[in-house]
Amino acid sequence: MSQLQTPISWLESANDADTDFPLQNLPYGVFRQAGQPFRCGVAIGKYVLDLALLEGLGLLDVARGRPVFADPSLNAFMSLGSFCWNSVRQQLLNLLAFGGDDRLQANAEAANRALVPLNDVELSLPFRVAEYTDFYSSRQHAFNVGSMFRDPENALPPNWLHMPIGYNGRASTVVVSPSAIRRPHGQIRDLGQPAPALRPSAHLDFELEMGAIVGSPSPIGSRLSVEQADDMIFGYVILNDWSARDVQTWEYQPLGPFQSKAFGTSISPWIVTKAALEPFRTSTPDREIALLDYLREPRPMSYDIAMDVALQPANATVETVISKTNYKHLYYSAAQQLAHHAVSGCAMTIGDLLGSGTISGPTEGSYGSLLELTRGGKKPLRLGNGESRTFLEDGDKVTMRARAGKKGNAIGFGACSGIVLPAR
Repeated sequence: MSQLQTPISWLESANDADTDFPLQNLPYGVFRQAGQPFRCGVAIGKYVLDLALLEGLGLLDVARGRPVFADPSLNAFMSLGSFCWNSVRQQLLNLLAFGGDDRLQANAEAANRALVPLNDVELSLPFRVAEYTDFYSSRQHAFNVGSMFRDPENALPPNWLHMPIGYNGRASTVVVSPSAIRRPHGQIRDLGQPAPALRPSAHLDFELEMGAIVGSPSPIGSRLSVEQADDMIFGYVILNDWSARDVQTWEYQPLGPFQSKAFGTSISPWIVTKAALEPFRTSTPDREIALLDYLREPRPMSYDIAMDVALQPANATVETVISKTNYKHLYYSAAQQLAHHAVSGCAMTIGDLLGSGTISGPTEGSYGSLLELTRGGKKPLRLGNGESRTFLEDGDKVTMRARAGKKGNAIGFGACSGIVLPAR
């Protein structure tokens, strides 16, 4: 894994050691100020850079005069392809760096209009979610869950080491952080009871994941190599796959999760591009069983991204970090997931969202769900304010963060957070 060379921006807050959004990041999002329409921007230091305004002023050459950044989503920009993505990134780096294109820096009026304080904006879903597929790509998570639901000797399904396992989720309930999540109802059958009852889930959980966003389509009937799949990925967000475990236990056989995960999926509002993550590429774990040719990686396809989860009860003044893990623990990369998704000839669409699956590391403190951290509720988790948790309670706030690189030379994803509301 190579490290970033730190570029210097004329915007002071972009050079702060603690910022998630230095010049080398430039993540894309959708924002608005009060009384204005949503439009596209990038996060830089403590500001959002208004890309629609730059486009209108002629400071960005995007699509030969056809505006794309005034749209309330990034789908139109993503549709222009990787050559355009890279071109716009280079133009932005030049506009914001010392010694580069000084047309914005030298125009105080334009700079004041284009740089909007992050605290003054409302953020929206950064792209229209076409389809949502959630995978199950952490070996440790699969082993932990399989051990609880079956037994350690048969924890992994027979197909797990051969292909990325996934299920089709609901694009309609993907929401942007910090949206609240309503505790869901579902069919739940208590142990020893002959029949289920309909009631609110008592075993509400989070799942720490990363989401990959497909920026280029593939036609129906075509297949993808891992390299081609990687080229199609526009960027990544933090993803919380909220899960109702008591509903899941009753419904998951034989076809897997359904209502237990359909009620809400949260993503962070900033898309960190694949180009920004390039210095942090690393290899996926060693294979226990050789993969079929279409899943073999031509080069490192994973990323070294540190991630953590914090939990803050409604009556607590501070949060407690309850898990620290790393994206590189995933057994399958997003490119492998995408290649497998298309292997049957399934068409992939601009705006498809691929959840990585829960990211769990090799130790208890690196597990990515309460199901694992509390051993299915048998080992309560102690929080900093003295309370304990087996599963989430009403009013709990879950916050996920991710950062690649070391302090002073890192890029971040911002936060993905949500508060649990009581069931209706």
